[in-house]
Amino acid sequence: MSETFYGSDFEALQAFDPEIAGVLVSELDRLRGGLQLIASENMSSPAVLTSLGSTLSNKYAEGYPGRRYYGGCSEVDKAETLAIERAKALFDAEHANVQPHSGASANQAVYGAFMKPGETILAMSLPHGGHLTHGTKMSFSGKWFNAVHYGVDKDTEDIDYAEVERLAKEHRPKVILAGGSAIPRLIDFEFFRRVADEVGAIFWVDAAHFIGLVAGRAIPSPVPYADVVSFTTHKVLRGPRSGAIVCKEEHKAAIDKAVFPMMQGGPQMHTIAAKATNFKECATPEYQTYATQVIANARVLAETLGEMGIRPTTGGTDTHLSLHDLQPVQVTGVDAEARCDAAGITLNKNAIPFDPQKPNVASGIRVGTPCVTTQGMGEDEMRTIAGLIARAVVDGDADPEHKVSQEVRAEVTDLVTRFPAYPR
Repeated sequence: MSETFYGSDFEALQAFDPEIAGVLVSELDRLRGGLQLIASENMSSPAVLTSLGSTLSNKYAEGYPGRRYYGGCSEVDKAETLAIERAKALFDAEHANVQPHSGASANQAVYGAFMKPGETILAMSLPHGGHLTHGTKMSFSGKWFNAVHYGVDKDTEDIDYAEVERLAKEHRPKVILAGGSAIPRLIDFEFFRRVADEVGAIFWVDAAHFIGLVAGRAIPSPVPYADVVSFTTHKVLRGPRSGAIVCKEEHKAAIDKAVFPMMQGGPQMHTIAAKATNFKECATPEYQTYATQVIANARVLAETLGEMGIRPTTGGTDTHLSLHDLQPVQVTGVDAEARCDAAGITLNKNAIPFDPQKPNVASGIRVGTPCVTTQGMGEDEMRTIAGLIARAVVDGDADPEHKVSQEVRAEVTDLVTRFPAYPR
């Protein structure tokens, strides 16, 4: 094999594997050529990507720093210790485990730490904003555990806290879970803590979507209230695609044993190093400014879409995402997603509470502002983006020659040219 293959320069990859090199270039072109509004995505910094693409990928390191099952772990121990200490400081947490490979892996470890098969968990239902790993029947969580689900109030479309308390007292769950994948409003963690204490339950927060806003001190933290908080590192947090857990000191041993050896083998040390870099970035004043701007942008985007007939559920948002009801404009989620895609706008169809459509069709769309805020866009650009979305969604149907999509795409191109992804 050529020596140049071991170099870090892109030209070496092009020479050895032009197909994959082409995919890398095409993906960068895709990011630069359109608006990225997927709420669960962001653009990691070059520093994070450098840590991620490092020789630490080579090291097998089962166990924890100072307690490995392999030799030669002195350097990766340093990386993991930095990641742990930085996570604890960033979230004011008593303990951190940075080894989960993903958010789902982190969630699986929480189940392993606190629950036995057949025991009951109380969590938010998927159609109302929860997550697959919160007890849905197609997930391990619904197959192994007895899941009881709460939803949202039909009038406010926010969490039905009265239902949470009623179900908790009725079913006496082992664990009560707050959090999800499509919740625009802040969660009352103090309420959940009180209810958990009343029924003797562990209180778990899945903060995958909003943990970056917590890191940026832009919204209240669940850490003081929850027994355990699981999260991903690649959404608003802007780190590598991975997961992590913070918890009370009393749960340290249970969480660590559930991650390894119960749920995972060797950790991905290059990813852990990238998490350490990411946590350091998140501790800066610049990141706090970013997190605050993400919310400001999301509010303006939601409000302006509402003014254009694409109604935000709950009336708006307190976070990085908003969920929109397309029924007033008589468009399905799957059609809206396709029309936006044709116009260079990437977002996703999403079920809304009490949705009459099937999940693969849906009556709504979910939009998020992490990526466009990373690119430097502000409230004025959000108003422009709302107009582009509305034109693509509403006018696209009467456009068999795709003229509307072409016109919108041209304006999208102008916008992203002024605010490029990875400009250097």
